[in-house]
Amino acid sequence: MTSSKFSLGRNLLVACASALALSACAVGPDYRAPVVATETAFKEAADWTPITPMDALDRGQWWSAYHDPVLDDLERRIQVSNQTLAAQAAAYKQAQDALAVSQSTLLPAFSGSASGKRSGGDATGAAGVTQSAYSAAASASWTADVWGKVRRQVEQARANAQMSEADLANVRLSLQATLASNYFQLRAVDAQKALLTTTVENDQKALDLTQHQYDAGVAARGDVLSARSQLETAKASLADIASQRAQLEHAIAVLVGKAPADFSLAPAPLADVVPTAPLSLASTLLQRRPDIAAAERAVAAANAGVGVAKAAYFPSISLTGSDGSTSAKAKELFKAGTASWSYGASAAVTLFDFGAREAQVRQSKSLYRQKLAQYRQTVLSAFANVEDQIAILRALESEIALRDQALSDAREAEAISLNQYKSGVVGYASVLVAQNAALTAAQNRLTVQKARLTASVGLIEALGGGWEAKAP
Repeated sequence: MTSSKFSLGRNLLVACASALALSACAVGPDYRAPVVATETAFKEAADWTPITPMDALDRGQWWSAYHDPVLDDLERRIQVSNQTLAAQAAAYKQAQDALAVSQSTLLPAFSGSASGKRSGGDATGAAGVTQSAYSAAASASWTADVWGKVRRQVEQARANAQMSEADLANVRLSLQATLASNYFQLRAVDAQKALLTTTVENDQKALDLTQHQYDAGVAARGDVLSARSQLETAKASLADIASQRAQLEHAIAVLVGKAPADFSLAPAPLADVVPTAPLSLASTLLQRRPDIAAAERAVAAANAGVGVAKAAYFPSISLTGSDGSTSAKAKELFKAGTASWSYGASAAVTLFDFGAREAQVRQSKSLYRQKLAQYRQTVLSAFANVEDQIAILRALESEIALRDQALSDAREAEAISLNQYKSGVVGYASVLVAQNAALTAAQNRLTVQKARLTASVGLIEALGGGWEAKAP
């Protein structure tokens, strides 16, 4: 008879659980991804030939398009050494663990207990008699998710974990783009240093020539002073370059997780070729940008929060059951006559809360509307960001050709003026003007090339870089 009671209790518990699970429904709105107006092409790329980003760049290592092995090595070191990225990775792990905690509440909780006790003494009424008591029990409890509150909490935790994953991808992409931008700026400084070093050498030769002509009586003292001033100015500019390079090198060291004292980069020329801009359709942009993915997941989490808030209107139903045994001898536990069992159900509901639940539902709906608006704004800003970078690259592409021609003309004018000065046709002031014009033209050309490279990095970042949307 006792064993049948055990079976009855367990079977009833299982039957109730199964019935409630089958009839359960989740209150609150089911999530549907927000609709955002998109375009099939970018305005600023009307006369460009659109290409699929995968055709131009490797999604995992987009920086490889620049064909710079030093940059490749630095970018790979970000993944394993950057502390900002490590912190965000830990935040993502926390979100995953929170999801696991939420999922565990969908299932019953099981527990067990055992105890043994010996007692005696005059107070027991049987002097000199020692008594023993042993017990063991197993129990189970489950809060039935009749109204879907727990499932909405799991849905919310899953969306939060996916949002954290997108945040991690966004931080990674931002760090990679920052590193690439700093790297190209450092290489531009290297190029500037090389340019000024050549200028100093040429100015020194010009000063020596002018000094010889002055000694020979064919040049004025003012020409010597002008040549020396030109040389000293170039040397001063060269000295200033050193501090700029040091700051950029320090910034790169921190990005790759190294102390500035333990990090250095050898000088190298600035890349003279800019990769083809990876233009994509609007739908591709939405899949590639991690900040957009994070904003959309925030909307999903807020939507689930509405269901969680609405579930507070309904009663909480819990089922419990236990099997146990108590005996004076440990070896007789679980034998006939020692068993005990229990099972039951309980329900609890808030009858009156002065509008607290209604306010919580309104609050959750307001949060949803906020996240929806933020998501749409993120998408609009993303399109504007892409358009901006395309416009910049278009302008710089036209400008670089003009800067090349201007530099060629300035250097030719410098050579002509110097030859004329050697022949005594013109004064040294003409040489100074030509030299300054040539230096300015070279510096302007270098500035435009650096801007093209950093703008190309900006466009790749705006298009989502190497991030790839994952299936839910």
